[in-house]
Amino acid sequence: MSEAMQFWAEGSLEKNNALVEYLKQYGVVRTDKVAEVMETIDRALFVPEGFTPYTDSPMPIGYNATISAPHMHATCLELLKDYLQPGMHALDVGSGSGYLTACFAMMVGPEGRAVGIEHIPELVVASTENVERSAAAALMKDGSLSFHVSDGRLGWPDAAPYDAIHVGAAAPEIPRPLLEQLKPGGRMVIPVGTYSQDLQVIDKSADGSTSVRNDASVRYVPLTSRSAQLQDS
Repeated sequence: MSEAMQFWAEGSLEKNNALVEYLKQYGVVRTDKVAEVMETIDRALFVPEGFTPYTDSPMPIGYNATISAPHMHATCLELLKDYLQPGMHALDVGSGSGYLTACFAMMVGPEGRAVGIEHIPELVVASTENVERSAAAALMKDGSLSFHVSDGRLGWPDAAPYDAIHVGAAAPEIPRPLLEQLKPGGRMVIPVGTYSQDLQVIDKSADGSTSVRNDASVRYVPLTSRSAQLQDS
């Protein structure tokens, strides 16, 4: 690494750490575990050039998709942290830039599995390139982190059941395949609704029954078909 590149990387990480500090002061990052992973995965590597990566707001990543605001990533990581222990399986639906999938992979480790699914092939290519520049690169190389082109509403049965499922787009109702792929004892975090949306937390008990609670009112892009998402591009 050249001196100029090293300076940029160090300066970038300092700004990334400052963002995490802000989120801690704001009360969104509440645990050392979430702070550590957000400090390790530099958000700048997942935001397109020309945008300000350390601003607490969503950013466009093309194809009518966005990378969520940092406070939403922190919220979801805090909700799922107990289901992202080493060796566990995690699914990120609508993985977009790949940021949150990379965070999941760092938390479940090489003995776990983190899967990102995205129905826009170009975003899968971009997210793979983003991760290759990040601290999670080795996990993708060893296969514990992977991205796939697929309809997120169908999940990814190959690595199911999942201890943690995160959905990064709003569904009018919880997709049945995702509920089926959630492990008993696992948790799903998903925005549900159309114009009015709630971030719902679904816990599946050992007997397969589920409980649902609303965590916050949110505004996400819709979980829809690839053609519907691209029609306004």
